[in-house]
Amino acid sequence: MQSLEIRKRFLEFFRERGHIIVPSSSLIPSDPSVLLTTAGMQQFKPYYTEEADPVKDFGAKNTASIQKSFRTSDIDEVGDETHLTFFEMLGNFSFGGYGKKEAIAYAHEFITKELGLEIGYVTVFAGDPSTGSTSSLRASSGQVIPADEESVEIWKTILPEEKIQKAGREDNFWGPTGAEGPCGPTTEIYINGVEIWNIVFNEYYCGADGAFTKLPQLGVDTGMGLERLAVALQKKKHIFETDLFAPIIQKLESFPSRSQRIIADHLRSAVFLIADGVLPGNKDRGYVLRRLIHRASLHTNRFQSLELTEEGMPFPEFLTPLSLAGLIIDKYGGVEEYVSLKEKKEEILDVLKAEQEKFSGKIRVGENKLNKLIRLHKEDQTRRLKGGEIFYLVTTDGLPLEWIKDQAKMYGLALDIAGFEREMEKHQEISRAGIEKKFGGHGLLLNTGELKAADEKEVKMVTRLHSATHLLQAALRKVLGDEIEQRGSDITASRLRFDFSFGRALTDKEREGVEALVREAIRRDFVVIIQKTSFAEAVRLGALHMKNRSYPPEVNVYQFVDAKTGEIFSSEICGGPHVAHTGEIGEFRITKQEAVASGMRRIRAVAGM
Repeated sequence: MQSLEIRKRFLEFFRERGHIIVPSSSLIPSDPSVLLTTAGMQQFKPYYTEEADPVKDFGAKNTASIQKSFRTSDIDEVGDETHLTFFEMLGNFSFGGYGKKEAIAYAHEFITKELGLEIGYVTVFAGDPSTGSTSSLRASSGQVIPADEESVEIWKTILPEEKIQKAGREDNFWGPTGAEGPCGPTTEIYINGVEIWNIVFNEYYCGADGAFTKLPQLGVDTGMGLERLAVALQKKKHIFETDLFAPIIQKLESFPSRSQRIIADHLRSAVFLIADGVLPGNKDRGYVLRRLIHRASLHTNRFQSLELTEEGMPFPEFLTPLSLAGLIIDKYGGVEEYVSLKEKKEEILDVLKAEQEKFSGKIRVGENKLNKLIRLHKEDQTRRLKGGEIFYLVTTDGLPLEWIKDQAKMYGLALDIAGFEREMEKHQEISRAGIEKKFGGHGLLLNTGELKAADEKEVKMVTRLHSATHLLQAALRKVLGDEIEQRGSDITASRLRFDFSFGRALTDKEREGVEALVREAIRRDFVVIIQKTSFAEAVRLGALHMKNRSYPPEVNVYQFVDAKTGEIFSSEICGGPHVAHTGEIGEFRITKQEAVASGMRRIRAVAGM
């Protein structure tokens, strides 16, 4: 049974049983507590607590949906046979319309009669053994939640008793103690040893203090993964063999299995994220999308353009993330629930193309060096990339640490991460030592006309403020748009002044947003990395610079980078001085904004420990 038929049968089954079919909500959730939509029940949360009326909004107390879902926690795990980032959840929901008996009966009937599958076993909530009881769950408030004996008795009327198992909180209670929101015991259905369907009975509301209160009515919330169900129905070994991935996997048959899965998953996820309005960026959802595009691009290009195929196998055609994304759009655009993908095809591909081109130009040199190191160390007894080698790949060539880890894992090489971290510490110490009396880069002294400091103490203060201007410009561009350009700056020991192109005053919301981004960058304690390169190359790679200023043939590019993830918050041509990491800047606050001339604004700000 193909995926189109599975979706159709599921929705029709519940439509015939009085459920209203509700469209999938966006991957950008209305729930501020989550970055992306992770489950079908998210759009229905208010109906479990009676904050919203399902009859008024849907015309019934029972609904069903096929929900686009995304879980960022699995990005680094993708590449095996089980993990995905984007997936589809088939779900039926009830807000006081029916209870456990009906929910279990529906699930059993759909799986065994509609789909013709045999249930291996089911699990039911049995309590939490850590409380000293096998029949209850004890909340952090001291309350005790009884085991779900009602579900056990219902299953006994349907299945042999040996197919009914009991499990504790980790497996069969949705909503860990202390998490705020609707929660309750679950019953899970397994086929061939794999969990297929999770049915949650929202009986309680767990407050922030960990105390349980009974909800006014029982809520049913179910989720069944389409990908896992397809494995069972199509008799495949794993999700990447199903028809959901077949078109793209077939194009990648000459690639290593791990790369096939990463490319297929990440591009599918990227297509759906862009379609829902996410754009590549350096924070939050934008950064998740950027990681997916970069990782897919690296794995796609690796085995075609960089001459590192294991057996030198010829490729039937040259593939790009863009051509593969087109296949995904055509496949999923043919699904009734996702027809908008075809309407947005040009827009989606434009976003992918722009991000891929920007990334490819930046990464090419580092990739070639990494390839050579991999070849070299594959022959070593240690089979290990040295800390210093990793350091230069990251700091000089801009190669993401996670990509280096990906490739090392693929070729069975170890990484000297401790050595890499020592090199990073040494780099920061050298940067810190160079700011005392003299500025780096062009050899500027204490009074440059732009930077003014009377003594060593003021040098340190000016240095913090100068680094803050880099964060400020990056934040302005993120909030107001990439058309923002620096027009000048003036920094003393007591404040910074930053002039930029913009035609109006910032709103209070925009100003607060800029401040918040700068403060977040300081809180995350980004490292400051200096890369020496030609002016032309720096411009090509997107380093910010002043258009009306002359630069020497060789320049320093200062990047403010999250050492853990490789995220680049700011990249700018500059002569220094700078802090070694952003935590040194201290508290940041905009004190004033004003007009300087037509189309030009000025911001004054302060920072300090």
